[in-house]
Amino acid sequence: MKKPMVSIAIAAVVLAVVSIVALGGNSSPRDPMTGQNEFDIPVQDPVLVAEGGDLYRANCAACHGSNLTGTAVGPSQLSVVYQPGHHPNEAYISAIRNGVPAHHWDFGDMAPVVGLSQGDMDRIVTFVRETQRIEGFEAYPPR
Repeated sequence: MKKPMVSIAIAAVVLAVVSIVALGGNSSPRDPMTGQNEFDIPVQDPVLVAEGGDLYRANCAACHGSNLTGTAVGPSQLSVVYQPGHHPNEAYISAIRNGVPAHHWDFGDMAPVVGLSQGDMDRIVTFVRETQRIEGFEAYPPR
């Protein structure tokens, strides 16, 4: 009797994966128990997320969009190229502090964002990571 239960469980997992692929949506399926996505972004501190959201809107949204989906002058931060394994938090901090030459996109170079403290930058990254955790990631290149 245990074999049919294992087969049913395997079939359920396969069906779930096929459904996610077939129906589209975010490219980052969630673990139903933890809510984490496949990139293992942990839940972020809600106070830091709120503070980071305010800083993001004031300093980043003009180029990257208020909902992180990009604009005509800057890329979406929900692109899978910005997942933590490819662009760790330190890469975000470096880009904010020093600017970054264009390398994934044709938007041109990103200038440094002046006037932000290390704490401000950390809060912005916290906001971005929590939004990525919730929203998931878009395919690259965009469709």
